[in-house]
Amino acid sequence: MLFGLLFALAAGLMWGLVFVAPIMLPGYAPALLTVGRYLAFGLIALPLALLLDRRALRELPRSDWWEAAKLSLVGNFLYYLCLSAAIQRAGAPLPTMIIGTLPVVIAICANHRNRVRDGHLPWARLAPSLLLIAAGLACVNRDELATLQAEAGDPRRYAEGALLAIAAVACWTWYPIRNADWLRAHADRSPRAWATAQGLVTLPMALVGVLLLALVCLLAPGTLIPADYTFPLGDRPLAYVGLMAAIGLCSSWLGTLCWNEASQRLPTSLSGQLIVFETLAALAYAFAWNRRTPPPATLAGVLLLIAGVVWALRIKPVKHA
Repeated sequence: MLFGLLFALAAGLMWGLVFVAPIMLPGYAPALLTVGRYLAFGLIALPLALLLDRRALRELPRSDWWEAAKLSLVGNFLYYLCLSAAIQRAGAPLPTMIIGTLPVVIAICANHRNRVRDGHLPWARLAPSLLLIAAGLACVNRDELATLQAEAGDPRRYAEGALLAIAAVACWTWYPIRNADWLRAHADRSPRAWATAQGLVTLPMALVGVLLLALVCLLAPGTLIPADYTFPLGDRPLAYVGLMAAIGLCSSWLGTLCWNEASQRLPTSLSGQLIVFETLAALAYAFAWNRRTPPPATLAGVLLLIAGVVWALRIKPVKHA
């Protein structure tokens, strides 16, 4: 349990870096950041596969490679595509609020779905933890909600953005549950090799993404990418390549590795709640980058999130009859 908690914390610290990338590179469209991140992930996975996990990867049957491809397609590309499109349609506040429900949604789905394998966390004891996390997320996103209520935008665009954000939540609810299924069913397999496998199958997808973006720039400039953007690396090539390499290594490979280790050790209903570490890390990085002090509502939300996680860790699963 302790090692699972520490690995989930490490994964959250790694994943939080992704949320500050748009702040650090404001002139780069979400599609460029998404494709750049996963292209770096795939390229980094190649030498790691040769040096560290060659034998373990050779032992994976074709069915496992297909599973890795599905996980990467849904949990990486489709998730970020839906999220980026939601932000483009509705702005940042509404999708942020919807994505913030992930820890609660995953915990509820996993507690119902995996009650036979992992044991059942009694709803009466789990409810206070979920309520604390939900209240913490509401406090953290209070400013986002106030901005959303103050803006008078196109209702249709907001509705489309909300549907896309819900699709993103569905993608990343499916991913950790399905990923945990494979890891728990293959306890003898290396979580590191499984992270590398997902990176390898990500590479061809990212290359296809680069080609599609190039076509968009030629045929429909100014749609997904600003018309004045210098394809492919933009006006800050060193910063873009360096940040994508750092995120590809830390957020994608190391983050996936740590999450795999946590998923092998913890019930999925508990590990789902621990995604709040990603929210906390993203907040800390964003405030540090902007040299701002968190407002009282945000600090209160952080305390509620931590209280919810501590409460959840004290719950012992009950074997399903």
